Amino acid sequence: QLQLVESGGHLVQPGGSLRLSCAASGFTLEHSAIGWFRQAPGKQREGVSCITSSDGNTYYADSVKGRFTISIDNSKATVYLQMNSLKSDDAGVYYCAARRGSSFCPTIPSVAHWGKGTLVTVSS
Repeated sequence: QLQLVESGGHLVQPGGSLRLSCAASGFTLEHSAIGWFRQAPGKQREGVSCITSSDGNTYYADSVKGRFTISIDNSKATVYLQMNSLKSDDAGVYYCAARRGSSFCPTIPSVAHWGKGTLVTVSS
């Protein structure tokens, strides 16, 4: 079964850090583009970051630039999202998605199936 499993979400205080993981099961992440998305209560899902496994190019939403870092461990078929200086606006459910065999980042309409995500809560 091909799937991506998100983990690492937790309650953290404003200004704190978290590292999220997106682990692929049943396939490798080689020659793929993997994106992180998030959805806050009452808001639309939005793209956060993306990485292309073949060349390591990274992309970030303006709201997280300088605070979040995306990385990939191809040997573990896992993508990470290091989140620092967290704000209340960063809270929500975080999802990952992959576009296999492509160097183009997945977009929300292009994702046919979403995983369960992992919940990030930012609160004092």
